[in-house]
Amino acid sequence: MWKYKDKFIKIGRAWTDASGVQHPANWNIWSDEEKISKGLVWVDVEPHPDSRFYLFSQNKDGTYKTTPKALEDIPTVDDDGVPVIDPDTLVQLSTPGLKSVWIAQIKQTQGSLLSQTDWAYIRKQDTGIEVPTDIQTYRDEVRLAAGTIEDQISQCADLDAFKALFVVPVDANGDPTGNAPIYNWPDSL
Repeated sequence: MWKYKDKFIKIGRAWTDASGVQHPANWNIWSDEEKISKGLVWVDVEPHPDSRFYLFSQNKDGTYKTTPKALEDIPTVDDDGVPVIDPDTLVQLSTPGLKSVWIAQIKQTQGSLLSQTDWAYIRKQDTGIEVPTDIQTYRDEVRLAAGTIEDQISQCADLDAFKALFVVPVDANGDPTGNAPIYNWPDSL
């Protein structure tokens, strides 16, 4: 990305240099040599951090200040370090970590997938017509997949292990061979 002094110059936008000279919005068609002669400097900008795993802010120089998100729940304490207790449950409050957040997401996805075939069980209750075998098999596979994914999440010892759950397996040619473990649900009916 091109920068002039401490300011990034956006492609398609005019800019003014320190001498007060306004440069046109199509400055990006200039050769690199011409850009450099006008005081522009190329800066390699870091890739945007993955917000699934990191809290971050961008610095003026284009780099990012990143903080990994916590894997485990973080107990809530007040300014004096005293645990904050929920008055209804008498349990210490906590900020959910990635494991808790994603296990909740898996449970929600499981519920959504199962709800698509609830009609067969309602029909059975109302009319006595049996649930088709393929629907029962699918529902069993959804429950099994949810349990497997939740176990994989729970077993992550560090952020790298957790991030690996999002990697799609590929063959020698780089073609996908399946789903990322965290999204490894059975095919819909």
